[in-house]
Amino acid sequence: MKKIGFIGLGNMGLPMAKNLVESNFKVYGLDLNKAAEASLKQAGGFVDVDIPSLTAMCEVIFTSLPSPQVVEDLYLGKEGLIEHSHPSMIFIDTSTVSPDVNVKILQAATDKGVKFLAAPVSGGVIGAINRTLTFMIGGSKEVYEQVLPIMNVLGTNIFHVSDQIDSGTNTKIINNLLIGFYTAGVSEALTLARKNKMNLDTLFHILHVSYGQSRIYERNYKSFIALDDYNPGFALKLLRKDLGLALDLAENSELDLPISKALFKLYEEAEKEGWGEMDMSILYKK
Repeated sequence: MKKIGFIGLGNMGLPMAKNLVESNFKVYGLDLNKAAEASLKQAGGFVDVDIPSLTAMCEVIFTSLPSPQVVEDLYLGKEGLIEHSHPSMIFIDTSTVSPDVNVKILQAATDKGVKFLAAPVSGGVIGAINRTLTFMIGGSKEVYEQVLPIMNVLGTNIFHVSDQIDSGTNTKIINNLLIGFYTAGVSEALTLARKNKMNLDTLFHILHVSYGQSRIYERNYKSFIALDDYNPGFALKLLRKDLGLALDLAENSELDLPISKALFKLYEEAEKEGWGEMDMSILYKK
């Protein structure tokens, strides 16, 4: 049985780790949140491990973390993953980070003789639970093919974007830039409809079979707005973070994206107003 480490048992990481357990992998989980570790243990995983023991035991280690800085510290810190790694290991980071973090980690991994893939995901918590995630993978095609059987346990759309380590990350950043636009558009459109005393359910059914339909409209309306329940599937603060990554990518590409800049400010204001921990669809309330 292949031993797999999983660091980061949050909204996305925990269901992914549990799915690996259900598929008969021996999974060792690590998270600062001990309740999340307990949940994985109850599902049949193993906890009470640290980075040295994970790297000693596991052939493959996944990471699913909230920010570029956390990812960089975990991999490149003095007591981090690369420092404790051995040449037969494969690291797979599913976080959404900046492209330069991917490049730094790959360089450190290569210097240590370790394999690394940057594999951000899309599909939200429901996708993680239902194994329908989309993976956008940058890095060696050979390494990708080695881990593809594992990835197929976690998602249904597994894309090797290119051998360039940050190619999957760039794809994910563009994906989330569009999500930011769609979420803001849904929020404004439904606010306009409500102010004109339109039935939002009727509007959804009509637009669902019209060109106004989108997966984000369906997701945000049916799962959150219609229920008036904004417990996070994807927190607004995380989308704001990803929009910032898109603006950084644009700046590094010597591009000015004025609409994207205005969009970022909208989410930044919403976070400052205290909505950052809620689902991104909460923008409808702004």
